[in-house]
Amino acid sequence: MPLPLQADLGIEQVSELHATLQAHLDDPVLELSGADVRRVHTAGLQLLHAFIRERAARGLSTTITLPSPTLVDAARQLALAVSLGVDKDSGEPA
Repeated sequence: MPLPLQADLGIEQVSELHATLQAHLDDPVLELSGADVRRVHTAGLQLLHAFIRERAARGLSTTITLPSPTLVDAARQLALAVSLGVDKDSGEPA
């Protein structure tokens, strides 16, 4: 059964997201449901990315299923900003 991500992945909720994810750091296989995500900040995406990378370094599998349009759009914007070498929020060179 997928672990649902909270609706708000804003910077104000990062500590709550961190606590939720840490409880599953060593699960052999983890499926996160992004269906309910309605708000995303860069800090929330960075935390998700770091968590997934940490699990991968431990040889553990993590997938995000049913990502909401909001989550998909935020991930695309961040990926584009990184590829262009600019800060996602300010638009200034990184």
